[in-house]
Parts: sequence; structure tokens; C-alpha cells
Amino acid sequence: MQNLMIGQLAKKAKVKVETVRYYERRGLIPDPPRRESGYRMYSENDVARIRFIKRAQMLGFTLYEIMELLSLKVDPDTTCADVKKRAEMKIKDIEEKMRALKQMKMMLTKLVALCKGGPSGECSIIKALDSENSERV
Repeated sequence: MQNLMIGQLAKKAKVKVETVRYYERRGLIPDPPRRESGYRMYSENDVARIRFIKRAQMLGFTLYEIMELLSLKVDPDTTCADVKKRAEMKIKDIEEKMRALKQMKMMLTKLVALCKGGPSGECSIIKALDSENSERV
């Protein structure tokens, strides 16, 4: 089915109309042709492209990285190894974020353990956040 209007496209792709417009502004979706009335007309390819974008986002890829993946997808010289390299880089990025989150959790756990309740002016958590040495909690 061709010639979908923006609302139909959004519904089929399971996104909001604002998401479609945002992807257009970011260049993730090519500018669609317009009817004489000025309405944008989308295709099933646009539905598939938005679904690709959403699945890539679910795996943690940024919109910039997704733009690169979309470029690789249409480049006839692209190999699977090119795409695999991007996925491996994303895995490393996720691992770094997980290490940082573990560190944050450890620091917060220590702060919570130090908390004795009482007025906020005496709160060990607030004091630690005010302290210049709070990185070493």
C-alpha cells in the first residue's frame, strides 16, 4: 500500500506523528513527495524504515549511529563486518555505562547507609553532595 498520510504512517509504524516529523527533521526519513494539496505522502518503505530506527534505538543506538547504520544498509560496498564493528562498539559503550551505573549504585548505597534520618540540614546524603570530595564517598 502506497501513499500513506502521516497519521497512517505513524499508526502502522507504532509511533506518534511528532516522532515522524522529528525523524524527518533529523534526516532519518527522506522528505516525502507531496500531493497537489500539500499533504506529505509516505510509502511502506517509510514504515519499514521507522521500524528499523525504533528497533535500533531499543538496542541502544543513538540517532546519529542509526543514521550511520541506515547509510551502511544502502551502500552496496558495505559488508557484514562493517555493521558488526558498529555493534561491537555499541556493546563496549553499553559495558562502560554498566560499569558507571554500578559505581553510582555503590556510592549511593554507601550514602544511604550513612543516613540517620533527622532534619535535612543534618542529612549525610545532602552533605556528601555539597562536599567537593563527594566523588570519593
